[in-house]
Amino acid sequence: MPLTPLVPRLAAIAILAVVFVGMTAALAAGTFVSLDQQVAEAMHSVWQAPLHPLFQVIAELGGIELTSVLMLALTLYLLRSGFGSDAWVVVIFLASQVLELVYKHFLHHPHPPYALAQTDGPSLSSLILTGSGAGNSFPSGHVLRSVIAFGLLAFVLRRLSPSPMVRGLALGGAILVVALVAFDRIYLDVHWESDVIGGLLLGAIGLLAGTVWLDRPRSPGR
Repeated sequence: MPLTPLVPRLAAIAILAVVFVGMTAALAAGTFVSLDQQVAEAMHSVWQAPLHPLFQVIAELGGIELTSVLMLALTLYLLRSGFGSDAWVVVIFLASQVLELVYKHFLHHPHPPYALAQTDGPSLSSLILTGSGAGNSFPSGHVLRSVIAFGLLAFVLRRLSPSPMVRGLALGGAILVVALVAFDRIYLDVHWESDVIGGLLLGAIGLLAGTVWLDRPRSPGR
């Protein structure tokens, strides 16, 4: 693919990066405090105990365990299918995790209080963040990971699958998973709504960067 069709995606990455940095500045200035609190209290008021196990399961869709397995499977598939250089797309997923940890270490934005938060689904990410001493919550790692992992998986399936049904299900499934994980984070009050927006923005940047790499111009015969 020539470079020209990738220009809109590169422009989108630049715009989203500016928005993300702007949101970070606004967050640091306390702009989202009132809205965060209102949304969290609203979700706390509609929480239903019988539905709690279901939302704990949904949380696993964005957990570091499942998303890492998906990215590993995608990497192995690309390697075994002769797309060796494409497999480097996994670096974007790894870099996003590093950036998440950097933000949560340096940006003061504490998690919702225990009085509001419900019990989250079990995940190694909780142990990692606790061990690092990070008590901050921006951006949402679950949302970030789900956008990149499920987005890239859907992108590859749509590029390589000969089945229109598979291609359609891949896109619809990825959108559904991201929407569920995003709502799950707010419903369980384990993240502020601003954390979810931040995860969506950073995830979209990573996903677009991944698709640019997969669609990059190639020399003849490659």
